Amino acid sequence: MTLADSSDPRSRPDASGAGEPCAAPIPLALVTGMSGAGNSTAIRVLEDMGYEAIDNLPLSFIERLFPEGGSEPQDPRPVALGLDVRTRGFSAPALLARLDALRARGDLAPVLIFLDCADTALLDRFKTTRRRHPLAPDDSPEAGLARERDLLWPVREKADLVLDTTDLSPHDLKARLAHLATPGARRSLSLSIQSFSFKRGAPREADTVIDCRFLANPHWQKELRPLTGRDPAVAEHVRRDPLYAAFVERVTELTLLLLPAYRREGKAYYCMALGCSGGRHRSVAVAEDLAARLAEAGWPATVRHRELDRAAA
Repeated sequence: MTLADSSDPRSRPDASGAGEPCAAPIPLALVTGMSGAGNSTAIRVLEDMGYEAIDNLPLSFIERLFPEGGSEPQDPRPVALGLDVRTRGFSAPALLARLDALRARGDLAPVLIFLDCADTALLDRFKTTRRRHPLAPDDSPEAGLARERDLLWPVREKADLVLDTTDLSPHDLKARLAHLATPGARRSLSLSIQSFSFKRGAPREADTVIDCRFLANPHWQKELRPLTGRDPAVAEHVRRDPLYAAFVERVTELTLLLLPAYRREGKAYYCMALGCSGGRHRSVAVAEDLAARLAEAGWPATVRHRELDRAAA
């Protein structure tokens, strides 16, 4: 699923009962997530991409923005709405009920985007800005974050796209959203493969986490230590592990089994995270190999190496 989805035109019965073609569904991005995770930044990014953006919109106003059965044709421009705990009348059940109603309509193409972030980073941001948490104006930010996580968990579970902004700059966030907001793109499942270090924790947006720490570790080879899994010498060292071939083959088979099922269920984004101790050698090599195998099978993926990106930054 894409944010700016131009699906095939659908038919809508006219007054005579005959079907007539109507315009493509209007792309609608619903942006929510943890306070301080970058919701407002994401709204501005989408606005720069051509979306008509409205932040902190009361839930009851959604129906007024998109009335059903109106006589006047709707503005075809894509729309991005910021909806979070600051919003009047906000609750997880109310948001999810409206999302279900929007998804049932033929004239809209809604996508729910959830921005998440590590609690330590969120607390640092609140302390830096000296802002109070909206759910704990008279209490500590820690208490507000705990309440917010409990409140938003059902929303996160229903999101089409979960983005972890812990290490994302506004430029990185724009890049992550850009491939999902290409006008004319077909409705599909976006696939992301990430490598990471277990020392820093798995990516919060990961749907599946694979542990690569049992493979031969190039870190213990002096000449390979300063290199990364992108270097042929490191990749070859990892591939010589007796378990490597069977491991990658089975992970590939499992992924190819799951992806069509997720797409049938309407999932818009799938993230597989591969981890090792340092996130520089084994997981990087496996992620590159897996991405190549999936691309050959018709499932191109966006590849991100979290620890290498951090080092470059």
